[in-house]
Amino acid sequence: MNKMSIKTGDTVVVLSGKDKGKKGKVLKVMPKESKVVVEKVNMVSRHTKPRQQGDQGGILKKEAPLYACKVQRVCPKCDKPTRPAHKVLADGKKVCVCKKCGAEI
Repeated sequence: MNKMSIKTGDTVVVLSGKDKGKKGKVLKVMPKESKVVVEKVNMVSRHTKPRQQGDQGGILKKEAPLYACKVQRVCPKCDKPTRPAHKVLADGKKVCVCKKCGAEI
């Protein structure tokens, strides 16, 4: 299982691809595949058939997973993308810290 620094609920910015520069909230993290699903990013169309009588078929838009290496966490204080640094507090608790402004993420 791969270790990932991105968690569900984090705000991230896309570094490369068709949605480069877009910000969004992480909806799902898949550590085995090293992928994340980001809100309103990497939208794909899915054509669905009605399965039962009365169901609505058509084209659905949904988010597809993208590789975690293509996104970077955004610091809530300075609002800039940053790689997280780790710091041990006086009480022994380990926290993520922004490398640019030093704020706790």
